[in-house]
Amino acid sequence: MIHPSERLAAVRRYEAAGFRAWPAAAVHYDGTWVIRLTAGHPAKRLNSVNPLDPGDVASIAERVGRAARRFEAYGRPLTFRVSPLSGPELSAHFDAEGWSRFDESLVMRLPLAEAPVDQALDQIPLKDIGRFVSAALKVQGADLSLRAGLSELIGAIQPETGLFAMERGDEPLATMICVHDSDLVGLFEVATHVAERRQGHGRKLLLSALKWARLRGAREAWLQVEAANEPALALYGSLGFTEVYRYHYRRPPGA
Repeated sequence: MIHPSERLAAVRRYEAAGFRAWPAAAVHYDGTWVIRLTAGHPAKRLNSVNPLDPGDVASIAERVGRAARRFEAYGRPLTFRVSPLSGPELSAHFDAEGWSRFDESLVMRLPLAEAPVDQALDQIPLKDIGRFVSAALKVQGADLSLRAGLSELIGAIQPETGLFAMERGDEPLATMICVHDSDLVGLFEVATHVAERRQGHGRKLLLSALKWARLRGAREAWLQVEAANEPALALYGSLGFTEVYRYHYRRPPGA
């Protein structure tokens, strides 16, 4: 049985790695609440309040109001990202105020010594951010207006970053971002084109990225995946990833 303090320490480690790997354009602090805002990209991870201490629950209503004003200035809906670090008192406050709860996600890990990468293809990450962003947006079926924001985001990542794409000729099949941070490697924006799914492209690309990370000294891979994404969960489970903790998002009524 893992002691609660040890579990929270592990959560803090992944949360800190996530902030470094997916940097918001503006970061503000209200006690141990980290307020992340990004005008150029609408992702919830980049536009949310992230409480980091279960005991930091003084003046909740007043602090929520301050955060709301920051979000209003950015034209973003007030959003809290609730992890085990948020604590039960904050969740009880949201419940009492009628806040919605949505998009539960899992954080999963895999010791790279156990990763089945020996037969994986050696792949060199792309150096051209523009080429990768074009491929990623096409694979995801995303709005091209996100191009500038995603390019800026990738350019702001401080740890070593591998941009991986599997292509057939000029057509991208699958893409992902691999962020190597000390002994950790985080996997982000893992996607396969809708017309190319269930053909093994995502698995091959993941294994190549994990092999790259292990050769560069990483000892553990981690990722975030929505709890409702059953195909992705099945893929990650087949590779040996296991759940560490879960988080979800909350918004006030009418947000």
